[in-house]
Amino acid sequence: MENRTARMTILIDPTKKQIFEDICSQQDLTSSQVIRKLMRQYIIENAGSRELPEWLTGHAAKAGSPSQ
Repeated sequence: MENRTARMTILIDPTKKQIFEDICSQQDLTSSQVIRKLMRQYIIENAGSRELPEWLTGHAAKAGSPSQ
């Protein structure tokens, strides 16, 4: 299972942030859920020959599921 204790801070344009949060809200998702999903997809697509943990690769089949 994922360990959700690490924090990441990013700086983005305030308008882009508001649009992103509005879209997330319309889909009944938090911005954190969407960012985690995007990060998982990016890691899987760009990991190359790295061995990835099962809990990470298991999400690949559920990429469209909002309950991540």
